[in-house]
Amino acid sequence: MKSYFIKTFGCQANKSDSERIEGDYQARGYVVSSSWQMADEIIVNTCAVRQRAEDRVKGFLLNVEKHFAGQSRPKIILTGCMVHHSPTTLRQLLPQVDEVLPIGEVGFNSPAVRHDKVHAWVPISTGCNSFCTFCIVPYSRGREKSRPLEDILVEVNKLADDGYKEITLIGQNVNSYGLEKAGIGYRKLLMSRQGFALTDIPSNQSQYFPPDGIPPLVTLLKKISQIPQIEKINFMTSNPWDFWDELIDEIATNKKIDRFIHLPVQSGSDRVLYLMNRGYTSADYLSLICKIIAQYSPRPGTASHRIYQDEVTSQIKKARWQVLENLINRKNLKTRPLIRKS
Repeated sequence: MKSYFIKTFGCQANKSDSERIEGDYQARGYVVSSSWQMADEIIVNTCAVRQRAEDRVKGFLLNVEKHFAGQSRPKIILTGCMVHHSPTTLRQLLPQVDEVLPIGEVGFNSPAVRHDKVHAWVPISTGCNSFCTFCIVPYSRGREKSRPLEDILVEVNKLADDGYKEITLIGQNVNSYGLEKAGIGYRKLLMSRQGFALTDIPSNQSQYFPPDGIPPLVTLLKKISQIPQIEKINFMTSNPWDFWDELIDEIATNKKIDRFIHLPVQSGSDRVLYLMNRGYTSADYLSLICKIIAQYSPRPGTASHRIYQDEVTSQIKKARWQVLENLINRKNLKTRPLIRKS
């Protein structure tokens, strides 16, 4: 039987893609090799988010080339985000590559091969419609496309039956799951309105949003949390313009959702945010932060109060809070204070 070795660079999306690629190889009768030196085929799943990431791919392939100098070498297949380059450019950058596998062709026909037996990455959407001026993702992974909710639930139920207890839902903009037809510009505009809910949508836009006024991601989280075997649910990566109030409420009330929130900080400058095409201002971002950040306070009767000692002193908590407050309420920020001490 032929053997394969997968070398993965990049984020959790690439790791999830590699699990599906591995499932496809095993479905075709291949066996995994313990090293790339012994494999018949080497699949290189690439990252292109920064130049350094592409340089690491180049370095790896140069090492492969040197190792097999003067002798036959494994077939090298390139996939992942570097396929945004044209075929001509790829041949110039990576002459060692024998075949290119567009990441969009990696489907869900075969079960993913997961090596973690407790936690599983579950992709719920691919691509991105945001087109931030600095980001290659919309060009490397294409436009945003959501998986059918029913397909995701089938996969998660199968994971639960196989003993998995924790899952992380992933997408380039995971919060916009199911809303790609709404139009990113309109969603960004709505996000900037404090207290916005999906039920506030004008009638001429309502066809693009769920009729019940609940964001599709929230609906998905509710349904997954009903699976008894699943104990912890996480999701990433988030963009501020789709962090709906309904999503915050679900996180606050659904005990299965992890309290870790992945919300990247891009810039505190409105000018830079505009140049980045992020679609929101620093004030919009801080308004969202005010809705989700809270200082931990032990509650008698809770599990954490019984089991864990609160090792952070009140003095340290106040000092950290003061640092955050100073950052938010800087004099050059042309808005009212957004965080007030209780």
